[in-house]
Amino acid sequence: MKPRILIGTFAAAGVALTIGQMSATALPGDGGTSAVLAGPDVIVGAIPDVAKYGSNTVNGVNIMAYAFGSTSCNVGSVNLRWWQNTSFHPVIPQNAYRIKNGRIEQIGIGWMKHGFCALQENLCSTCQPGGIGCGSATSELGVGCSDPYTAGLNGSQGGLGPRYEVNPTTGFFPATGSTQWPAIPSGQGTIGRRCQIRATDLDPTQNTGAVYMAECMYVHPDDAANNNDNNNASYRLFTVGANSGGAYNLTLTGSTFQMKPAIFHWSVVVPGVTISSTDAPDGRYVVGSNVTQNEDGSYHYEYAVFNYNSDSAARSFYLALPQNVTVSNVGFKDVTYHSGEPFDGTDWTFSVSGGVAKWECTQTFAQNPNANALRWATMYNFWFDSNAGPTSAGVGMDLFKTSGAVFANAKVPANPCRRGDLDCNGIINGADLGLMLAGWGTCGTPCPGDLDSNGVINGADIGFLLASWG
Repeated sequence: MKPRILIGTFAAAGVALTIGQMSATALPGDGGTSAVLAGPDVIVGAIPDVAKYGSNTVNGVNIMAYAFGSTSCNVGSVNLRWWQNTSFHPVIPQNAYRIKNGRIEQIGIGWMKHGFCALQENLCSTCQPGGIGCGSATSELGVGCSDPYTAGLNGSQGGLGPRYEVNPTTGFFPATGSTQWPAIPSGQGTIGRRCQIRATDLDPTQNTGAVYMAECMYVHPDDAANNNDNNNASYRLFTVGANSGGAYNLTLTGSTFQMKPAIFHWSVVVPGVTISSTDAPDGRYVVGSNVTQNEDGSYHYEYAVFNYNSDSAARSFYLALPQNVTVSNVGFKDVTYHSGEPFDGTDWTFSVSGGVAKWECTQTFAQNPNANALRWATMYNFWFDSNAGPTSAGVGMDLFKTSGAVFANAKVPANPCRRGDLDCNGIINGADLGLMLAGWGTCGTPCPGDLDSNGVINGADIGFLLASWG
């Protein structure tokens, strides 16, 4: 097992007693670093260009297809194997995102480009060439070297493989050729396997003020084996232009944000967004959250969860709800797999039970290994309105393929009642004193009568309550 930081693993039972107390540790790999890591370490040094491939109508929806170029860099201390037709070359998934009206969403997903050889260039640092480069089926990317893959290469359908073959934790995938992969569906020859985006998600007339991001990522078994896989994704902004040739023109802008996934740009665009990274035993998750106030005085909560490289995947997302906190206007959004990926697209269900608000996949791994879990290099959204303002506390995710859970910090509804108002009726009186006395002594979590939060209800808590009487 890879040495990961385990923030928390708890059974679903008793979740309300634990998630509010969990906190995430700041983790490396959430931004660029100049440090040279031991072993091979492949990153996306640049996203240089974009290609478009027209559109097709799928189930009544107009879908447009694109590809983004990716220039790799080996920022590690050892050559990276780039062996064509084996399990020791990189694969390169591509995604697209949009920030609109305060929400970040994944709007595009593509298959993975299979690497075939590595040039020895100098984008990121001075290159120490790794052998003969593209002159051999067993080339290597040297230390400090870069290798450019244009958008045309990354959009070549014959070199694009499905994501389901890859274990992102180990970086392993079978050394199969394109003849082993699902055929491009009938009628989707133009858009099949490429990064697919709904036309309505790009239409400038429907997306005024939106900010768009392209994201590429490298996955490689040597990189993963050396625990250098938390810096493999990079992103770059793009704008949307006129519709020509059956698809909107996309223009990349600015420079590439190296070694961090696109979810981090949410906090750049939207003030107040918090981003928290946390590790399961087999990979990283990134959780973003934001809270705004509605015109009626209620609060709107937004969450985005990105599975960076956890093969276990996540089957739920949940948070504790204090007494008398209500939620409404609940929503969920996932991504649409395509071109023969076997994963189910059934939306997660929502429930409130035992003081926990929870979105959950409709099937377990035992029931359906292809159920709609939150898999690697994908992001899901969750949201609701609440009568309670925010505080910082733990949110949880149960794992899909394995047991256990992982926790991160996020903005969640706080108890709307003032301290000491244990029955939350707007007044502190004898009824609240009775509730406090009923729980006298050592208590668990949550413990409403423990006003000084020391794990014991005693005379000090009575003092706090009497000081706020009335």
